[in-house]
Amino acid sequence: MNYFSSNFKLGILGGGQLGKMLLNDTRKFDIHTCVLDSSNEAPCKIASNEFRLGDLMDYDAVYNFGKQVDVLTIEIENVNVDALEALEKEGVKVYPASKTLRTIQNKATQKLFYVDHNLPTASFSRFAYTSEIKEAISHGGLTMPFVWKCAQFGYDGTGVKIVKTLQDLENLPNVECIAETLVPFKNELAVIVVRNASGDIKTFPVVEMEFHPEANQVEYVICPARISDEVAKKATEIALKTSKAFNHVGLLAVEMFQTQNDDILINEVAPRPHNSGHQTIEASYTSQFEQHIRAILDLPLGSTDNKVGGVMVNLVGAEGYTGNVVYENIETIMGMEGVTPHIYGKKQTRPFRKMGHVTIVNKNLNEARKIAEEVKKSIKVISE
Repeated sequence: MNYFSSNFKLGILGGGQLGKMLLNDTRKFDIHTCVLDSSNEAPCKIASNEFRLGDLMDYDAVYNFGKQVDVLTIEIENVNVDALEALEKEGVKVYPASKTLRTIQNKATQKLFYVDHNLPTASFSRFAYTSEIKEAISHGGLTMPFVWKCAQFGYDGTGVKIVKTLQDLENLPNVECIAETLVPFKNELAVIVVRNASGDIKTFPVVEMEFHPEANQVEYVICPARISDEVAKKATEIALKTSKAFNHVGLLAVEMFQTQNDDILINEVAPRPHNSGHQTIEASYTSQFEQHIRAILDLPLGSTDNKVGGVMVNLVGAEGYTGNVVYENIETIMGMEGVTPHIYGKKQTRPFRKMGHVTIVNKNLNEARKIAEEVKKSIKVISE
């Protein structure tokens, strides 16, 4: 099929920043894009060829949108899977497949998938409602501390809480959830696996992630991870084994814990471009976004090698500020060597909302990390 400067239409469910960065590459290749999102202010609106308003969880909205495109992909997991399944039966190519999304959308189902496929993950208990946890603790079936995770619709740290006392359970939503063993890890790592429809597979280098202690969001991504070759090999092998189990097409970001004993445990996966791969735009020969496009169109995969060491800093809304966004001191960071800001196009900021990211590239990774610290101290995402 001719994808370039043709009548071919690529559909993207979700119009957020990940979609916007995907569109940078579809523009480069002159691939016609259609985007569905529920917000008229979505970052993708100005960059797509066709933009349509619709609820991603509504069957009819997703089904009718999918019928008008040749290949359908996502930039967010929370979409109507029943509609995707119906589209697949009618011949629309959907990547990732509805089966993959159905497993991943529910954290309990996702964890059971790892157990069924002999993939290493932290032990857990599954609950229909949060209220059942207190009874499990009182009967000795569950001990604190543990990590509470809502089974569905959690993102960017929401729907996750470390429970150390019974009081920590107060005010949590009474929903389907899991209680996961708290892992005393050395590092949080991630590997992005890319696979096209022909089965060609490549992996990006292992990255190391540093999280904000309050927001539970990624604050820094460091590539390559500052770990031994042995640990890197182990993490990559587990990511590849996970990819094989899902048999996915496109990207699969596999987030993992490196334990104190250098074991690797899978935390969770995302079958789409991911925060742990943003540095690839400047630091890699082929970015994660271009790789996703190549994979879902069954084109040859690009090189996943690093050109240079990279660090990514997330730009999130500062605490205490809500309203029209202002990027304070952005000129300062633009004057730093190897620093590139990416602004997502969200006009309104609020505390901890992802508003952009900054990539720092340097031949010396330690120097890149130092500059990243300066970037973090300098720029502030505030409101008018």
